[in-house]
Amino acid sequence: MRRGIATFTLDTGHCPPWLFERMVKLGREMVRVLVAEHGPDEFIRRIADPVWFQSLGTVLAFDWNASGLTTILTAALKEAIRHEEKDLGLFICGGKGKTSRKTPDEILGWAETLSLPDGSGSNLVYNSRMAAKVDNSLIQDGYQIYHHAFFFSRNGAWAVVQQGMNEADASARRYHWFSENARDLICEPHSGIIAPARIEHTLNLTARDSESNRKLSVELVDAGFNPVMKDIEILRAHASPLSKMVSLRHKGEQLTFLHLENKEFADHPVVQEDFSKSRYLEKILRLLCDTRPKTYEQLIATEGVGPKTVRALSLVGEVIYGAKPSYEDPARYSFAHGGKDATPYPVDRTTYDQTIATLAEAVRHSRMNALDKDKALQR
Repeated sequence: MRRGIATFTLDTGHCPPWLFERMVKLGREMVRVLVAEHGPDEFIRRIADPVWFQSLGTVLAFDWNASGLTTILTAALKEAIRHEEKDLGLFICGGKGKTSRKTPDEILGWAETLSLPDGSGSNLVYNSRMAAKVDNSLIQDGYQIYHHAFFFSRNGAWAVVQQGMNEADASARRYHWFSENARDLICEPHSGIIAPARIEHTLNLTARDSESNRKLSVELVDAGFNPVMKDIEILRAHASPLSKMVSLRHKGEQLTFLHLENKEFADHPVVQEDFSKSRYLEKILRLLCDTRPKTYEQLIATEGVGPKTVRALSLVGEVIYGAKPSYEDPARYSFAHGGKDATPYPVDRTTYDQTIATLAEAVRHSRMNALDKDKALQR
């Protein structure tokens, strides 16, 4: 399975109606051509490529480096194929905000309309939900998912394009998933990442290096509620980007380890987090201990499990049992095709040329007038 991440500035403006209408019009023609030439599965594969997705948004005239490209492009494509989904064999569900919550119902609605085999719709819904959970809970990079779109074909190929926002630094990060050769929804899911900067100290439980920590999380809940709560009770963690404090209590005595970054705390207050005082966490841990998931994927798939539960189990595993997770941001590079000065790596000319050629071909074969074609090709 291939996925990717892209990071952008957070856009608070609105797409003007005249632009959206033209994006829908051009998008409709390009989708028709691409599906006719390459089939719906190939279109979905390309949507799952963050570079190709970004290029498509730019061709349709949206700001290339704004978070709105993700939400507006997805909405434009969804509108562009409306009433043509069955003919194209291509379906788009979900979207931004409240619309994202409709994704499961929309998937199941199409599954019924298409008379897909029993269980196919439920499997697609499961993949959709797991994609959101993994990116929201297992990669704790400070981005909260607010946009989720699910693309799938009649043949069963699917892709997820979702985006999270970080209000603190006014940025957004986009995550891509693709179903081809899907083997593991948890371990090292991201392969292509576009980000202006990597985030220090990012809890990354999708990393292969986090395998022992993931296994220990399953073992902790399998041991039962009382043992895991004893671990939670002796572990109090205070964490922020600027401090980390761990206190261990035993027979009335307490040992505290404190690490502080060399920063001015008048501007950067320490945020306290005490897992032992969270009743909701206790409720979810009790549920997990009762159901006893056999795998980490089953643990994450359990309703109610979120970032705090994942973080608590991970911290217990690291501090008390020595199973350290990865704190490396999965972001790998900053530009779609490389940089002209070879930073962070030389320009990938082959990929660059293929992206241009594919989009140019779609524009030329579309049914737009000559002027609109010229404008799209110039972009």
